[in-house]
Amino acid sequence: MKLNTIDYLAPDSAERFVESLRETGFGVLSNHPIQKQLVENIYQEWYAFFQSEKKHDFLFKAETHDGFFPASVSETAKGNTVKDIKEYYHVYPWGRIPDSLHANILAYYEHANALASELLSWIEQYTPADVAAKYSIPLPDMIAQSEKTLLRILHYPPMKGDEEMGAIRAAAHEDINLITLLPAANEPGLQVKTKTGEWIDVPSDFGSIIINIGDMLQEASGGYFPSTSHRVINPEGTDKTKSRISLPLFLHPNPDVVLSERYTADSYLMERLRELGVI
Repeated sequence: MKLNTIDYLAPDSAERFVESLRETGFGVLSNHPIQKQLVENIYQEWYAFFQSEKKHDFLFKAETHDGFFPASVSETAKGNTVKDIKEYYHVYPWGRIPDSLHANILAYYEHANALASELLSWIEQYTPADVAAKYSIPLPDMIAQSEKTLLRILHYPPMKGDEEMGAIRAAAHEDINLITLLPAANEPGLQVKTKTGEWIDVPSDFGSIIINIGDMLQEASGGYFPSTSHRVINPEGTDKTKSRISLPLFLHPNPDVVLSERYTADSYLMERLRELGVI
């Protein structure tokens, strides 16, 4: 089994994209509206930022969770005991952003949010009627003007060879949110677990964008759309001395959105953050 890249401009792209999400929890689009050059500029700007000491001036605030998270406080994936090998920065439009990095990253945030809204409308269009009846409001409306949507700039530093046993760049996990948008990174390594339990590579051609289902959409669709495990490895034969920059946008509904009889978006998020040990 393999994940195929779908041409965003093709006449049947919406149907094929939603079919891929249903089968694997992932979809990959080429020829989408987000400019390659903007993504390239962001990779270069933030790589330089992560190499500088200036990052420590923006240390995250526990109460707001915006800013820089050093490797020492990096996440441990649910069910794992070893911390992931990464550092990252949380961008919210209302949060702290270095002045020199402000323009491009907020332009990307806006463009990616607009694309996400369109893709959620595709998902709703090709959701069977009995499943769509479970959605409390239209899917694009769930994320409209949401202040919870998080853009994370991840830096996976070069591997030195003395990493803790069992540590990889990002251990197998599922995302909490509705959907995640991720520009194909500058290095391969992202893998998704299939229904049969095998790990397959997610295409990493620069210029494509990768979308995956999060736990909240799985909850809202009564399990119709699967939130599948994924991880970031160092593939065999790749240069482990290279940094890897990654730019996932986690689309979060507004806190009062009803996901199911059991959860609002806020109650679901708080439960998961407690499980992860970040609150």
